Amino acid sequence: MNTAASVDPRIQEVRVTEDEIIARLVDGRVISIPLAWSWRLSEATPRQRARFRLIGSGQGVHWPDVDEDISVEGMLRGVPAHRPKSVAAPKRGGSTRDQDAPNKRIQPTRGRRRVQVGGRGARG
Repeated sequence: MNTAASVDPRIQEVRVTEDEIIARLVDGRVISIPLAWSWRLSEATPRQRARFRLIGSGQGVHWPDVDEDISVEGMLRGVPAHRPKSVAAPKRGGSTRDQDAPNKRIQPTRGRRRVQVGGRGARG
């Protein structure tokens, strides 16, 4: 049996620097991830980064000011968080609109009959 697989890693202490998030686990290991892996924390102020709490008896860390959660399991796996497209960073010039995005207006379908909604023309 692999004893490493049976260990349930828990965070004992967390420290956030300008470049990384460092966690000391209860089993003595120290792990770190680049701050850039969390777009919310990399854009947060130092004060917002400093305000966090352990959650789930040390299974993760929560930053309430920026609504970010990072689990010890995620840190160990080494998978960075990606920014959702709906909250894309503003481009140069301050516009968040994607100039290359297709026009998403609904176009009428050709060759199909249009259905009239409402009282006019409705048969009863």
